[in-house]
Order: sequence, then structure tokens, then C-alpha cells
Amino acid sequence: MELTETHTLPVSQQRTWDALNDTEILRACIPGCESIDPDGENAYLVVLSAAVGPVKARFKGRMQLADIDAPNAYNIVFEGQGGAAGFAKGNARVTLEADGDAATKLSYTANAQVGGKLAQIGSRLVDGAARKIAGEFFKRFSARVGGGGGGDTASAVDADDATDGADTAAADAAGHNTASTEAADGESGGDATKRKKSWTAWISKS
Repeated sequence: MELTETHTLPVSQQRTWDALNDTEILRACIPGCESIDPDGENAYLVVLSAAVGPVKARFKGRMQLADIDAPNAYNIVFEGQGGAAGFAKGNARVTLEADGDAATKLSYTANAQVGGKLAQIGSRLVDGAARKIAGEFFKRFSARVGGGGGGDTASAVDADDATDGADTAAADAAGHNTASTEAADGESGGDATKRKKSWTAWISKS
């Protein structure tokens, strides 16, 4: 799967960079994200719940930042396990470009591989769900960094809401495939730590 998109955000490049390196903002804006915690230099443990077509799972993964050029760009390498639902791994290149004094163009190209149940439902559904989740993230992110009212309630939106369109597409495309898999994960991640952690504090990044 490859996903390439560009979004224009209503804030300066520096403010956009700072927000992208604020784990509390990211936790609130990523659909279904439960926690983002440091795990060594420039690395983070991420726990999130997601639904892709008929497959629903709680993923535990690790994200590593590399090739950091503040406040212009960085690479992300990620991998995650969702129990019976399967796994996902890949990388993304994120770049920022000033668009005047008060706006920023954020572009990214992401490449990912999936396995297990996720691979069985087909690339079209996986791509569609990924685009919907990305769109919801940027909607929340733009509202929060731009001072919109939607930012304060972003984290309350359930991950299923972010992917309900993908569920509908699954019913249309998969037809007879009505199996739904819930990933088994007995471990409790606990409540996500609420204290604000700035990634920029660790940006000597890998």
C-alpha cells in the first residue's frame, strides 16, 4: 500500500512542526489512539484500536523517527501487531513547507505492508480505511493547532467512527465475507499518561 497526500494547515510552519512533535496532541488527533510513550531515543510505543472493513483490533506498535530536519521533515518507521487481526509495518516521509506567513503545506508519502486477516480483506479496503483515518487525523489536527472548537473533543471520537465508511465498503465489496475478528489482547495498557510530552525535547532524533 502506498499513500501520498498534501494538506494545507492554517498555522505557521514552526507551529505545525511543534504540534507534530507533541505526543499529547498526536494522541488526541489519531483516531483510536490510546497512548504514545517514549521507548528509547527517538522511539515511541503506540497503542491504538482500529477497524478495517470487518476486522477490528487493538494494535500495539513501535514508531521510530529518523532523518530529522527540523522544522522541515522527518521519516517515520513503524510496525504494529494486532493479534489475530494481523500486523502492519512500513515507513513514511513527512515534509513541511511554508505557504505564506500563516499557513503550511504538509505532504507525506507512506508505504505499508499488512498481514493476517488484514491482508485477506483486500488492498482496496485497506487503502480506503487508511485514507479515511488519515483524513480524520488531519481534520482534528487542523482544528486543534488552528484553534478550532473541534480540537478539545477530538480524542472522544471512537475509532469505529473514523472507519465506519470502510466498514460499509467492506459489506459492499466482500459480499459473503461477514466474519469479524476481534484481536485478543489481555494486556492492559492502563490509562494514557496525561502529562504533555514534547518530542522536540528528544529531537536529536535517530
